[in-house]
Amino acid sequence: MQRHGRSVLSTLCGVSAAATQGGSRRLGAPDRLSGLDASFLYNETATEHMHTLKLAVLDPPEVTLTTDAMREAIGSRMERWPAFVRRVVRVPGDLHHPVWVNSAELDLDHHVVTERIPDPGDDAAMDLAVGRLAGVPLDRSRPLWQVVLLEGRADGRMAVLVKLHHCVADGLAANALLQGLVGDGAPPPGAGEPTPTPGGRRLLADASVDLVADLRRLPAVMAGVRRATGRRSQVLADLRRSGGELPPRPILDTPRTSLNRAISAERSVATTRIDLRPVLEVRAREEVSVNDVFLTLVGGALTDVLRSRGEHPHSSLTASVPVASEVPDPGGADLRRSGNKLSNLFVSLHTELTDPTERLHAVHTATSSAKRLHDALGAEVMESLLAYTPPKPYRWAMKAYSGLDLADRHRAPANVIASNVPGPRESLEVAGARIVDFYSAGPVLEGIGVNVTAWSYTDHMDIMVIACARALPEPRRVTDAMCRELARLSS
Repeated sequence: MQRHGRSVLSTLCGVSAAATQGGSRRLGAPDRLSGLDASFLYNETATEHMHTLKLAVLDPPEVTLTTDAMREAIGSRMERWPAFVRRVVRVPGDLHHPVWVNSAELDLDHHVVTERIPDPGDDAAMDLAVGRLAGVPLDRSRPLWQVVLLEGRADGRMAVLVKLHHCVADGLAANALLQGLVGDGAPPPGAGEPTPTPGGRRLLADASVDLVADLRRLPAVMAGVRRATGRRSQVLADLRRSGGELPPRPILDTPRTSLNRAISAERSVATTRIDLRPVLEVRAREEVSVNDVFLTLVGGALTDVLRSRGEHPHSSLTASVPVASEVPDPGGADLRRSGNKLSNLFVSLHTELTDPTERLHAVHTATSSAKRLHDALGAEVMESLLAYTPPKPYRWAMKAYSGLDLADRHRAPANVIASNVPGPRESLEVAGARIVDFYSAGPVLEGIGVNVTAWSYTDHMDIMVIACARALPEPRRVTDAMCRELARLSS
């Protein structure tokens, strides 16, 4: 129990040491969140929760997995998994981005809890429980994670839900932990000794030093922005000359739908499993990527849902597609286990096309153009600019935007967030119980009320749809429609 339980539970919860990119590195100074990591804190409001979800469904273990056993397993490994002990501390007056400090105490009774899946204990009931838990934000005064043991499945299986704030880790970092679990790699660096919470004067002094350093780097950052803007303009000109497809412009090219509105705090969730074989067969036959197939399924499913509501958007739906802004080491060494290295593609889903195969090829062309533009601009541009985001105005603007429901007054940046994450190809175990499904989901945003995440695991693709319950109270209609779309593509 200890060996398996600790590893997988730590993996599910997890990130590891050197958490932030671009943070303070002075001797004795706390780690400062990067601008990108901190932006996930600033974006959080009463209705926009910025935690991510990981949901593992387990075959019945030989020894019952209990909350006490989970607490013991996690508690015994805290010194090796800094995400368990790190909490965010704000700088007085929000002069700079917050810092991480190691908590002296950790209340495992708060962080590891048990919830009962309602009757009849099937997948739909589990999704209902997950949706309710997804609508509860994490406590900022504590380390930003929680593990929930979900009991009461009628088939005897158990489920473990992990809520992890996006400022702690992105999907690639979490996946690195999962991949490392099945190997014999070295354990991550330790969390270190508890860090006394710095006093206000120390926080202000450190922030002032870091601000001066940031200002010294600003000319080089702006020069990089100018170069990236020039490359972007060149790619756009090349696409226009060649008759290529221009990526959709956020807001300007996004059609209005009932899925795109100011969001509420409540969440709805649906999960499904798709066999990876027909996806790979379609990929090979049509000479496209797995991500192209996934986006085609998402576009077709959302179109089906909108048509059932009597909606016929005047133009194609668009997707915001998170992409990793770094290439992982193929050898598996020195994998990043924390922080965010993300950028974004805006892709047309070509939902104006009714034939799924024709739409698939159009999506392939669209993603190719979006990648060209993304590569020209460079993922580091947005990350470097976010370092200069003033925390207080950013946080105030987001709260005002959310509180006034301003997302209802303009078109959304995109119609859906769609993410496809390659996961472990080998089966994992916890406490002798095989993990049969592993789902993942990111947050929904103001104006973008639906997030669809696919996580490939062994021979199938686990898909979780999380939505604002007001925009999409029945997300299972999306997962069911995705299965129908795959059947159409495969025929």
